[in-house]
Amino acid sequence: MYRISRSIFFAFDAEKVHYFAMNLLRWACKIGILRRLLQKIYEPKNTVPTKVFGLSFSNPIGLGAGFDKNAQYLEALSVLGFGFVEIGTVTPLPQTGNEKPRLFRLPKDKALINRMGFNNEGAQTIAHTLSKWRTQNPSSSLIIGGNIGKNKSSPNEDAWKDYLTCFETLYDQVDYFVVNVSSPNTPGLRALQEKDSLLSIFSALHQSRTQQSKWKPILLKIAPDLSKEQVDEILVLSSDIHLDGIIVSNTTIGRDRLVTDKKIVEKIGAGGLSGLPLQERSSELIKYIHTQTQGQLPIIGSGGVFTGKDAVEKLQAGANLVQVWTGFIYEGPSIVRKINRWIHH
Repeated sequence: MYRISRSIFFAFDAEKVHYFAMNLLRWACKIGILRRLLQKIYEPKNTVPTKVFGLSFSNPIGLGAGFDKNAQYLEALSVLGFGFVEIGTVTPLPQTGNEKPRLFRLPKDKALINRMGFNNEGAQTIAHTLSKWRTQNPSSSLIIGGNIGKNKSSPNEDAWKDYLTCFETLYDQVDYFVVNVSSPNTPGLRALQEKDSLLSIFSALHQSRTQQSKWKPILLKIAPDLSKEQVDEILVLSSDIHLDGIIVSNTTIGRDRLVTDKKIVEKIGAGGLSGLPLQERSSELIKYIHTQTQGQLPIIGSGGVFTGKDAVEKLQAGANLVQVWTGFIYEGPSIVRKINRWIHH
């Protein structure tokens, strides 16, 4: 069924279709009978809750940041069975992002290239949307992560202020935070993965956290393009910056071993590549970090997860939870149910 829909969706602009499909799903979830029907079809059965960094996830499969940037589709995503959804990336001020088109499919590679550029409605508006959702869904078990970044116009030396603003604005509305310093689509952002920048960002966040009534985990999302030395430096820093977990990994700027015609890829231009080409690198990185930290640092595995087998590969490499994104686009709304069925069979 989804294969037919997908072939129709793939005939149109990727970003426009994304909003069309999600708005349709959101509308369907507002009608009681349709909502119950969708839940019956897509909700995973016999799942075992997963406890990580003090939170209980109804199942280990989540949706990565960038899909529901403004927290507008939480109801629909919860009906599809996601154990957690990461909203954002959120910046202090609203941003329109980069010029369109900025999202491209590479069907032959089961991949996407995006250069969205942190388009979002800004921390204040998103906090308000989340607050409203929480009020309307007090019994929801959906865990919500807040992926935070800096505005394009903010200089790197002041980046910590942007992260702190988002952190404090969203603090009461999300269950955990992710510091995104690894997107390739904001100029200079990846330089914030260096030691001094991480120290200034995380110490500001940790300081603020100690003054809150409730403690919330702070994670770091890293690029798959880091060298072993850079990864080691982050791991050495992890206790100094009070890191509660790590997301492995963001999109890659690499274009190795793609099946898609080179001319097409060159015409698309800059952006982060996600999907199947990232699968192997992401799993290797998870395994390396898991080994280096002796399993003491919780990991969310992300990159090339399409099937239950792919998710199990991430979990066996050392991930505690798994995120999908590109896989959701290619596999469709039953992805969470299928993966959970494979994990628990």
